[in-house]
Order: sequence, then C-alpha cells, then structure tokens
Amino acid sequence: MSDFCIIGSGISGATIANLLSKKNSVVLFDKARGIGGRAAFKRVKDKIGFDHGTQYFSPKTKEFKRFTNALIKKRILKIWGGKHIFLNSKKKENKKHIKVIGKNGNNDISKHLLKKISCNFQTELKKIYYKNKFWYLEFNDGKIRSFKSIILTCPFPQLKKLAKKFIDNSFINKPLKMDANITTMIAIKKGKRSNSSYFFDDEILGWAGNENSKKRFRSRYDLWTLQSTFKWANKKINQNKKYKKENSKIMIEKFFKLSNISKSKIIYSLNHGWKYSSNSKPLRMKSYWDPLKKIGVCGDWFIGPRLESGWISARDLFKKISK
Repeated sequence: MSDFCIIGSGISGATIANLLSKKNSVVLFDKARGIGGRAAFKRVKDKIGFDHGTQYFSPKTKEFKRFTNALIKKRILKIWGGKHIFLNSKKKENKKHIKVIGKNGNNDISKHLLKKISCNFQTELKKIYYKNKFWYLEFNDGKIRSFKSIILTCPFPQLKKLAKKFIDNSFINKPLKMDANITTMIAIKKGKRSNSSYFFDDEILGWAGNENSKKRFRSRYDLWTLQSTFKWANKKINQNKKYKKENSKIMIEKFFKLSNISKSKIIYSLNHGWKYSSNSKPLRMKSYWDPLKKIGVCGDWFIGPRLESGWISARDLFKKISK
C-alpha cells in the first residue's frame, strides 16, 4: 500500500508528488490520456502539436524564478522569442516579463517532476470514502484502491463533489466559480514570417499563439492556437461539444480579422473546451491539509489563474504535511 495517492498530473499534482516521493511511496492517477493537466500538449504527429492550455509562464516570485531558471539550464524549458503583439487596451503590458515555455511542450515541467513517479492515466476517480483510518478510492474501471493519505488537485467544482463531506474547512462551502475557456487549434497554409503571438482586445477572442515560432518542430503548415475570452466561453462551454464547429468558425473568423493575417484555407482544426480553466478570485489560504484524516488539497485556484499559483499551492501543502 502506497503512503500517498495523488489525483491530477498538472503542475500542482506533479509538484506535490515529486516533493513527497523523496521520503514516501507515491502513486498518481489522472483521468486524461497524458501528463500536464491544463498545461497539456496536444500532439498531432511526432513532435508537432499545440499548447492548447497554458500558453507560457512568466515567473513572478523569486522561488519560481529560481525553479524555472534551473530547468532552463537543464534544457527542459526555454525562452519563447519572436515578436509578441499586445493589442489589449484594457490591460497594461509588462514588457519585463519573459515568456518561458517547455522545450517540447508546456507539460515538460510535469514530465520532469513525475519521471520517477508511478502514474496511471485514463483512470478517473468516481468516489472516495474514509474508513478505519484509510482512504478508499473507487475509479471508473470499477476497482477500489486503498491508501493511507490522499491529495486532490482537481478543479474546485470537482473537489466539492468528491470530498465536501470529508473537508472540515469553510473554504469548501464558498461560491467559487471557475471560468471556462474554449481553444481552437488550426493549421493553415504557410505564409510570410509571422509574429509569435497576439493578445487581443475583443469580446470573443483573447489570444492567439503561433506554435511554429516556438521552434520545437518543422511543419509544412502554420499552426495557431486560438483561445477565447472567459466571458464568451462561460456562455458557450456547456454546449461546446455540440457546437464545436460553429464556435471554432467564429474564433477563426475573428483571428483573421484582428491579426490582419491573410485569410487562407483551414487545413485542419481542433477544438477543446476547458470547463474549469481558472479562478481569478483567490482564497485567503494557499492549500488545505487535515493531519488527522490525512487528506490534502492544492491547486492554482487557491491563489490565482496562473500556472505558478499551482506550484506555490503544492509547496505550501508540502510544508503543512512536513510539520
């Protein structure tokens, strides 16, 4: 029996798993096909693909800067160069912030942290219960597994559904609503040298990133990742699977119009909806740990919408467990 079971392989799950594994046995489960959570990399062929979740990291705290700088030296991460066009008049651009990305995909941080951890994918947690000082977890394969301790890194609405009755803290009853995001990935005919990204001032389209500019692969097409605004996605997300073609078409039309890139034939397009993308209203705590029941929770939604927030939350949880 493992000491800790971690649910989720995003930055929070990967960080807490890595820290705990130094002195404990750890096993991780994720309902997705691969590592990364909302920093997942959508591979279409060989190394060719899209960062269809987290686009890049701009470290703010000294601790996360040291962490990312170490991974840059190890060639796990790198700086995303090129020309980034800031068109949003409602927000101020911080030109001092560098844009850090994974060498092969933005899930490279999680891959690095989990390389020695036992990971199980396409294994969705359905139910948990606590009995005789042990946690019992029921998964979608019908199997029930037991653990001494569990760490949940899932989005807040999923956490509430799974573990509300086991968490003795007022944060679990807060009316926290996570924002959605709709991502459309497109391949178009190769044009002249393009900018690396666009940050738009628009009600529908918030962002466009040029995957070719990240210099991870060579493609015969120009690959772009388009991401919606939270406001638009919150209205569309529940019906996105049904209307993904229509939603993608709207985003693509906006992209050509706002970027002034010549409209061309769409070779192929992909659509992914993130129902629980991020939380822009932080809580007054960074993580949760119950030392008696041995249940812990960490995630970016405790602190803010950035990937760095998930890393900070996981480290805070580790400190609480280590006391």
